[in-house]
Amino acid sequence: MKLTVAGAALNQTPIDWEGNVSRILEAIEIAREQQVDILCLPELCVTGYGCEDLFLSDWVYEKALRILPRIVSACQNITVAVSLPILYRGKRYDTACLIHDQTILGFTVKQFLANDGVHYEPRWFTPWPAYQQEQIEINGQLYDFGDVTYDVLGIRIAFEICEDAWRENLRPGWIHRTRNVDLILNPSASHFAFGKTRLRERLVIGGSEDFNCTYLFVNLLGNEAGRMVYDGEILIAQQGKLLKKNNRLSFQDINLVCCKINFANKSKSEMAAVTDEYDKEIEFTKAESLALFDYLRKSRSRGFVLSLSGGADSSSCAVLVSEMVRRGVRELGLASFLNKLGMASTLPELEALDAQQALRQLTRKLLTTAYQGTVNSSENTLKAAQILADSVGATFHEWKIDDEVGGYTQKIEEALRRELTWEQDDIALQNVQARARNPAIWMLANIHNALLLTTSNRSEGDVGYTTMDGDTSGSIAPIAGVDKHFLIQWLKWAEEHLDYPGLHPVNRLNPTAELRPLEQSQTDESDLMPYAILVEIERLAIRDRHGPLAVYQIMQEEGIVEDQLLKAYITKFFQLWSRNQWKRERIAPSFHMDDFNVDPRSWCRFPILSGGFQEELAELKNL
Repeated sequence: MKLTVAGAALNQTPIDWEGNVSRILEAIEIAREQQVDILCLPELCVTGYGCEDLFLSDWVYEKALRILPRIVSACQNITVAVSLPILYRGKRYDTACLIHDQTILGFTVKQFLANDGVHYEPRWFTPWPAYQQEQIEINGQLYDFGDVTYDVLGIRIAFEICEDAWRENLRPGWIHRTRNVDLILNPSASHFAFGKTRLRERLVIGGSEDFNCTYLFVNLLGNEAGRMVYDGEILIAQQGKLLKKNNRLSFQDINLVCCKINFANKSKSEMAAVTDEYDKEIEFTKAESLALFDYLRKSRSRGFVLSLSGGADSSSCAVLVSEMVRRGVRELGLASFLNKLGMASTLPELEALDAQQALRQLTRKLLTTAYQGTVNSSENTLKAAQILADSVGATFHEWKIDDEVGGYTQKIEEALRRELTWEQDDIALQNVQARARNPAIWMLANIHNALLLTTSNRSEGDVGYTTMDGDTSGSIAPIAGVDKHFLIQWLKWAEEHLDYPGLHPVNRLNPTAELRPLEQSQTDESDLMPYAILVEIERLAIRDRHGPLAVYQIMQEEGIVEDQLLKAYITKFFQLWSRNQWKRERIAPSFHMDDFNVDPRSWCRFPILSGGFQEELAELKNL
């Protein structure tokens, strides 16, 4: 038996009913044109996966069912798996509907619900028990519902839906093997994280071997709902061999990959070389640029505004916006890129320029930056900001905020009837500078109907090394999901590999807040600890959930730093972590990039008020 199977990654949006359906129908039509026999679409692609508590609303399920007949009628001479939520006997289920030649064959229900990290599926859905099959009535017709297998086109088809495949020995695939299933379809909403594609490959390739079948995995694509990024990965494997894999993180709304499968003789199945890129730096660049593009267009904003300090964090944000323009235009073409952003009217102006000038002019329209200096700012950071803004083509402004800082300081001095000094009022005098930058940059963002980029990184979020209503303020925090140590290395990589010579002055500077007088030579690492140490403590304490003593014992064995200093760093981390949860609660929405983050609204919940690890740190001190 020879059949052409395909997966189509879709860039969907929660309750964008007409948009979601139009992309589903377009994917089906593309598949029909390519003579695909069986097409699989991503998880919950009708409603969008990221509907959150909208999944508790009955009308969402009713609307999805009203839309389903439009999809069914488009499936002439093709078999299509489309995923939608279903209300059945008062409970809510995550299902995959299999349609063959304009006829619904049944609904397979997800058996395992993701309930870790960024996922809260049991809040909305009910898991379905293995082996159980019932019938559901829809529009007067009865359909198989539950743990269903299908005989179509001379082969047997079954499903694993996203999390189902991650349950090792409990996977539905083991049951499917006993049923002699030929093809397992996996519609997924599997969020992006560094290196996760390697894990998926093992699940898909290993699953195809363990279950003696062909396995098709297809993921959502893009920044669907704000925080999660989906890479649109499509994997097709047969009996332990990877046949096809697409290039992830496309700017296209639809990314379809098809493969000719010989179910009788796997050596005769179509196979293509893998061209996808796995390096962390490349993954980060592609994921962030796509996430920014989708966030910009789906929020109906007109660009980005950035307080560009000349430091690593704000420079990272500037380069990522530039990469959004470069990569988006390269993949979509200028006209399509502008059309998706609602900027089609600027096409004649940009087409009159050569390609490089057009990119610079477009970046100028989309990215407005400002260097907001004080007496504590150095000439080096000003020049670094100017050079970088010019090199990427961003609009650049420069002004001083000393008058604003002086005004606030004078009011408090008059109220307290004393002079504020660095010896007595260090934190207050630092923070007032960061906060004083906020009104003007927000004003600029409002004038341009633009998104203000927050420049806080994950390392700062850990220890509260950030000013509330200062550098935490903004519409979106692109880099809050990655650590400072990685960002510093990435900027050096980007200077060389992405061709950003304007990063050279930035990469020569020591990271500094520049909030104390220049003669104090303030640096981030002298205020905190070496970033490499901070990152290691963070991974052990937050990602791996170890207490202070276990963190010390693990790091002591590694011999990274001498014992007393290590104890001091660990103590400082846990003290700052526990007292700064209130800051993490207020960081702007951030993109999930790594295998963990510190955003309490998506990954790491921690009490705002706690005992602060006092007993645990005392035990560490007394070792």
